[in-house]
Amino acid sequence: MSPKKVALVGADNERTHEMVVEFKRLAAEAGGDADIVWVDSEQPEAGIVAGISDAVAIIHGWGAKLPADLIRQAPSVKLVQTMSAGTDYVDKPGLHAIGVPVANNGGGNAVAVAEHAIWLMIAVYRRLDEQIRDTAAGLWGVNVAPHRDEAHDLSDKTVGIVGLGRIGSRVARRLQGWECRVIYYDVLEFSDEYESELEVERAPFDELVAISDVITLHTPLEPTTKHLMSTDQFKAMKDSAILINSCRGPVVDEAALVEALKAGEIYGAGLDVYEVEPIEMDNPLFKLENVVMTPHLATRAIESTYKTMEFAAANVSRVARGEAPESIVPPVEM
Repeated sequence: MSPKKVALVGADNERTHEMVVEFKRLAAEAGGDADIVWVDSEQPEAGIVAGISDAVAIIHGWGAKLPADLIRQAPSVKLVQTMSAGTDYVDKPGLHAIGVPVANNGGGNAVAVAEHAIWLMIAVYRRLDEQIRDTAAGLWGVNVAPHRDEAHDLSDKTVGIVGLGRIGSRVARRLQGWECRVIYYDVLEFSDEYESELEVERAPFDELVAISDVITLHTPLEPTTKHLMSTDQFKAMKDSAILINSCRGPVVDEAALVEALKAGEIYGAGLDVYEVEPIEMDNPLFKLENVVMTPHLATRAIESTYKTMEFAAANVSRVARGEAPESIVPPVEM
């Protein structure tokens, strides 16, 4: 059987063209059932439609705009495969209505994000950003010194994980042996065996918020999770607690977070994601010394990129063979 066409829709740049070459290699290793072709996402809609015609699947390149009405014009498409864990930028309900499921990256970036989340915990507790700046400026800890009595390690702390999926579970696994208590909240139920394996305890959301020393967010962005952390939650947190967000910016009510940090309702925050990205330079978070900020790069690792591409190539190859794809995301409307 000849390979089926799979369209990688992305911008005309070096990164995209490198990805096409790598996807072709990975698809060949996955059985040679998928023929990966590049479609320029920046051309007029008619050109994109022509490019994805005959394709059995689309690999959604970063920054591409692929509304359901466009994909509707290519009835051969059976899957939209994303490269990320979060899929809030994709019209899942619209695609579901035309019979096209959406798959995320199957946990390809889970390890990288989990490691970054733990780094943010330590960075906030130890003010590592200030330590780095002071050292580079030859100040040898001048700005950090006044906060010496505020520094903590993670031992004996209660870490609350919101969302025990592929990323949250890896945070829990990596905290094993750190001598801290790990609790979690999730809308899904997990077995006693799984909880025992991860050394975690389930807790109601309100209880987790109230008793955690560290709250780390690993939930998708959906209507039910937008502003999951807002004024009431910050008031309920310990004033010594810290918040870590490496999932999606709007899961946190940023204005409420700023007020909570200013008022001392919580000690600090470590953020990789924001309500508006790229972050605007007049964002009041920049003026707060108890915040560590990174530019939505928690996923960035060579291993993360490879695992994500490997999964995507295998998943579109399943569709090319007539098999069911994996890691399908529910068609939740934003």
